[in-house]
Amino acid sequence: MTIPFSPSHRRTALAAMIALLLVPLWASADPVPGKDDRVVAQMVTELLQEGHVTRPMINDEISRRLFYRFLKDLDPGKVYFLKSDIDEFKKQETELDDMLLKGDASFAFKVYARFLERIAQRVKVINELVDKKFDFTVKEYMDTDNAKIDYAASEQELNDRWRKRVKFDLLRERLGKTPIPEAEARKKVRDRYNSFGKRMKQLDNYDLLEVYLSSLAASLDPHGAYMSPNTLDDFEISMRLRLQGIGAVLRQEGGNTIVVEVVPGGAASKDGRLKANDKIIAVAPGDGNYVDVVDMKLRDAVKLIRGPKGTKVELKVIPAGKLEPVVYSLTRQQIEIKSQAARSEIIEDGKKPDGKPYKIGVIDLPSFYAASPGKEVGEVTSASKDVQRILKDLTARGVDGVVLDMRANPGGFLQEAVALAGLFIDQGPVVQIKDPRGGVKRLNDPERGVAYDGPLVVLTSRGSASASEIVAATLQDYGRALIVGDSATHGKGTVQAVIDLGDQLPEARPGKLGALRLTIQQFYRVNGDSTQNKGVLSDIVLPSLSEYLSTPEKDMEHALPFDKVKAVDHKEVDMVTPALIKALKARSAERVETSKDFGKLAKDIERLKKLRDRKQVPLNEKELKEQMSKEEVDDADPEKTPEPKEDNSIYKLPRNFVTTEILKIMEDLIQGKKLLPAQSRRRTNLDFGFALDGDTAPMRIQYVARRDRTVRAAQ
Repeated sequence: MTIPFSPSHRRTALAAMIALLLVPLWASADPVPGKDDRVVAQMVTELLQEGHVTRPMINDEISRRLFYRFLKDLDPGKVYFLKSDIDEFKKQETELDDMLLKGDASFAFKVYARFLERIAQRVKVINELVDKKFDFTVKEYMDTDNAKIDYAASEQELNDRWRKRVKFDLLRERLGKTPIPEAEARKKVRDRYNSFGKRMKQLDNYDLLEVYLSSLAASLDPHGAYMSPNTLDDFEISMRLRLQGIGAVLRQEGGNTIVVEVVPGGAASKDGRLKANDKIIAVAPGDGNYVDVVDMKLRDAVKLIRGPKGTKVELKVIPAGKLEPVVYSLTRQQIEIKSQAARSEIIEDGKKPDGKPYKIGVIDLPSFYAASPGKEVGEVTSASKDVQRILKDLTARGVDGVVLDMRANPGGFLQEAVALAGLFIDQGPVVQIKDPRGGVKRLNDPERGVAYDGPLVVLTSRGSASASEIVAATLQDYGRALIVGDSATHGKGTVQAVIDLGDQLPEARPGKLGALRLTIQQFYRVNGDSTQNKGVLSDIVLPSLSEYLSTPEKDMEHALPFDKVKAVDHKEVDMVTPALIKALKARSAERVETSKDFGKLAKDIERLKKLRDRKQVPLNEKELKEQMSKEEVDDADPEKTPEPKEDNSIYKLPRNFVTTEILKIMEDLIQGKKLLPAQSRRRTNLDFGFALDGDTAPMRIQYVARRDRTVRAAQ
């Protein structure tokens, strides 16, 4: 979630979400210092010191943090560097701050040159080990707790670590659900590490700066990062949900550029010839001159394929299952990534008193995105406007309740979060923002009135962060929605600005120097609490694997602490009261307790906990096989991402025992006060349809939107 660093930044990108089509960091020829490295390093360091919410001094302490973080980012398993390397580097441990303030990033290049040496040595050893005969009956173990492992003191010690690592890799292939022949397994393991070694050599200076300066930013808080120019391009695509190209998701495997998915509605989809698993071996970006993309960095291959809409690109392709290449000529166009935009479905479930099923509208919101105002036209506009349009449609189709699914939504535009929360409340404050000097301001619902005033359930998970936490917290504080999901959300209560470094120069060079994602503010709920580290607690907690698969903010390195500011006045709508939550929680707990599926999930969760906390793995085949059978988590994971559909812009809520329980909770909420003891049924705004007001006779309820709150009028 981001806001501009200052109004003068012409190309400030606003957001913090997972970028669609981003390639892995390492999939990015030998890093040679570039002419702009000094200015980039100096700008990033000074911006961190002057603009970070904590107003830090980039000093020896930060230098130490950077030192260890950079080494960890390069070699997290401590399987390439030797202890002698670290001791040598350590002589500069407290000098990195002074160097960077002068724009000197030479330490990164020095360490990386040694890293490439060590990789070459290890790959040679790995190729020798893969061909060795292993004894899988020996009782021995491989340590997996990297935090407790020191760097190897000698070549012999490091070689033994790799012996165990290769042995484990081969064991996994032997014990997989679809075991492969031994020769094929050896080739697979050998190719994996050879490919890794090749990719490591392909980093350029900007890729290396991205690692090094991101390590610096992450030494202040978990969400700071430097984005290279290529990463910035991908990031902006992820926020606009638009790109200009052919519409294909690509990956790299063994030096080949392979089609993962053809995006519905794109040029390749309309042409119909390019398919998943096809190999692209050469690209003519429009001039008829083919460029071989075999063994090319994926990011560079993607740049050749992308281009302005209306222009031609030719692809030399080997179709899946064939040997001879063919040529496809395609016209690039603007593509909307609809699968990452808000989508909806109406589900009919349960039975109302009149015998008809409940109609429940489900809105899937993967992120808080926005197109560039006035510049881009299409179906995808912004998160708040798209949800507003969906709510209008759902209301017209007579839904009885709405489920807003923000599970694993990592955030995005701050303004979109404020506007979206405002769709469900009439008016009032949505979030409070504190700047580095301690000043607090509040952001209010930008429009009076509501887009939807009926029963509302908001789904969250440990992966719900930032902007999604603002929306969930606001609707909870107003008593407007029931929050259902993991015990708490991620706990990210900070605001980032993405600052285009090229825009900071007198001779503006937007997009040419990359950008800094800088933590500039903290946000707070209307009740005064920060969501930082704490997150938004669910009203009803459902057992989930996602609770234990992601790392919450509070467990992240250098996470900022939780704190509070004064609460701000806001008029609660009381559609979800503590008494009602208690009743709904009890009913859900009873169903979960008697469910065989939830019982099985509870066992999977316990296995996952043991797997997560494991410090060693056995390298004895029999012992590992037994352990794997005990710790195996069911493939029917309700959180598992479904296989891609032919048209992934069409949303269908996965139906399983978890979503069945969610729908039951929604139906309970629709019934509202009927579930409460008589003494609890006193003047709230949760009067959906017929309800009892104390001991009086039933009364038909109509909702009337007022300036101050939603009020009731007898009809």
